[in-house]
Amino acid sequence: MKHYHRHLHPKHNRHYLFRSFIKLFFLWAALFYLGLSIITYVLTQDARISFEQLLRPRYFVLLFLVPLGIFILAGIIGRLSFRRVGNPVIDILNGIDEVAKGNLNIQIDESGARYFRALAHSLNHMISELARAEQQRRNMTADIAHELRTPLHIIQGNLEGMLDGVYEPTPENLNAMLDETHLLTRLVSDLQTLSLAEAGQLPLHPTHFPVADLLNDVAASFSSRAAAQKVTLQAKCETEVELNADYDRLDQVLSNLVANALRYTPESGSITLTARVDAERVIITVADNGAGIAAEDLPYIFDRFWKGDRARTRDGAGSGLGLAIARQLVRAHGGSIEAASQVGQGTIFTITIPVTS
Repeated sequence: MKHYHRHLHPKHNRHYLFRSFIKLFFLWAALFYLGLSIITYVLTQDARISFEQLLRPRYFVLLFLVPLGIFILAGIIGRLSFRRVGNPVIDILNGIDEVAKGNLNIQIDESGARYFRALAHSLNHMISELARAEQQRRNMTADIAHELRTPLHIIQGNLEGMLDGVYEPTPENLNAMLDETHLLTRLVSDLQTLSLAEAGQLPLHPTHFPVADLLNDVAASFSSRAAAQKVTLQAKCETEVELNADYDRLDQVLSNLVANALRYTPESGSITLTARVDAERVIITVADNGAGIAAEDLPYIFDRFWKGDRARTRDGAGSGLGLAIARQLVRAHGGSIEAASQVGQGTIFTITIPVTS
């Protein structure tokens, strides 16, 4: 069975509610005067009180003027009540109608009684969050298209060049295309991981392991690259506590952070991984003395596809999803991740994870 609902244009909502209010008010008034007429009729049936006597000032004021004054006063109070209750309700309904139509560039007037102001404030916050989420969705779609376009164009160009005889299918050219397919595979995999983590559907496989083992393994996996760049990479663990967490996912988090640090740390620089326990929490830091992050960029470094230098040329530095994934993986363990940085002095990432995560 279908249900049909009456949807009014926002301009008519206020008039519609006002007319309904007026109809209800006049119905009440009609019942009031009907009761008054019945009382008058009953009184006139008494032989001791005639209709002429009811017109005397004492009865006339009591039976006619006082009710009329009450009726007028009730009308004034009703009008004020409508302005206090009806107008905020209409503003809220109009705002909801606009949001239902897809218009997120509105703000509901926060007026009326306290509970109406609180409701309008909550709706305004919801609309702002919806608008922000919609803008992020559009930005993400554009960023994904941009990231996919470059490797696809390279692969397409190389294949067309080989078909036209411009390029020879040498191992070097084939390896170049293979690298681009690896980049596409990594980008799709990162997007899938990020999507699952944000939806709370990323499977975790927790195990008990010493925090020192995690830090030492990450440092060892990047030791050759650090040595080639003449960067000192070391791990310092001030605790022997064990974590109950997904070892591979936390290894992925720290690997992303160390890879970023190596990318922006110059020769003779240093990167240090440390861990300590504070109030049933493990605090892990990844600190470097590299280029640092500008203060205006710092609030956005965990956003999807954020890159410090948006004008730089493509250098295979990654998909721009590493930090976004790191934040979601840490949150999946019930923890948090923060960054502090100064340009020219380096960056410190701080990860806090409950010991019983």
